Amino acid sequence: MSNAIIACRGLNKRYGDNDVLDSVDFEIAPNRLVGFLGPNGAGKTTTIRILLGLLKPTSGSSTIFGKACLQEGHSIRQQIGYLPGDVHFYPNLTGRRTLEFLANARRQDCHAEIARLAHLLDLELNKKVRKYSTGMRQKLGLIQALMHKPQLLILDEPTSALDPLVRKTLFDELHNVVREGRSVLFSSHSLGEVEELCDEVIILRSGQIVEQQNIDALKNRALRRVRVIYSSADNVPDEFPVQLNLLKRQGETVVGTWTGATQELIVWLGTQEIQDVMIEKPDLNDLFLTYYQERELA
Repeated sequence: MSNAIIACRGLNKRYGDNDVLDSVDFEIAPNRLVGFLGPNGAGKTTTIRILLGLLKPTSGSSTIFGKACLQEGHSIRQQIGYLPGDVHFYPNLTGRRTLEFLANARRQDCHAEIARLAHLLDLELNKKVRKYSTGMRQKLGLIQALMHKPQLLILDEPTSALDPLVRKTLFDELHNVVREGRSVLFSSHSLGEVEELCDEVIILRSGQIVEQQNIDALKNRALRRVRVIYSSADNVPDEFPVQLNLLKRQGETVVGTWTGATQELIVWLGTQEIQDVMIEKPDLNDLFLTYYQERELA
């Protein structure tokens, strides 16, 4: 029997003729920090709402802690901290009264953790929420998700409106969560922050899982950005090796991404009449873009 903290099997969600999710299958092991990545409209938020038991799938199943998300949602949500992508609070309550109200709804004493997190994120709790900036409301949302020390955190675009210093503080806190033996599902459309934060990534595109992989394994695919400047535009060849995915060709300059062994790239460059060459380290953004292009052509 799987010990997955989250498992989805053949998950589908359809609105009329529109398939928002199409046969979504994935598992997340305990004690992991997993990035849930995809462009806006890929189906990330729909998947999260199904996992929380807030939305009924058209077909398929999902479990958290081994419990069925739809049938046992109430029990599951007691052990989850959730930050929605667009968080709203009662405008006439202070930040402190908001958190106290939510803690009482959970029947938990969260005073000590609220104080720690408010200090950590530098949030003034005695102001009314209507006087909060967007960034302050986001901090309040993060505190309510973290304050009861849940076994699973599900965060939907949690860094929106956060300044770089607070973002780093949040990342440090999420690493601490995982070190304590808890788990995080971190939804984002930013490749950079997922690369910086997460152990593993699940990529959703047009309602389908196109990849689930360890971050280091993805980097080892050795996709490198290459800029070749030829001695003249006349020396630019008409055809290039299959390992080179051409991104730009202008005058004597060619830009692309190279997949495969670096030695093969060096050998090929040795056959070209070039003035200069730049080879950059593997880049996840280029890797994913190339991967998507390959899927579209398949």
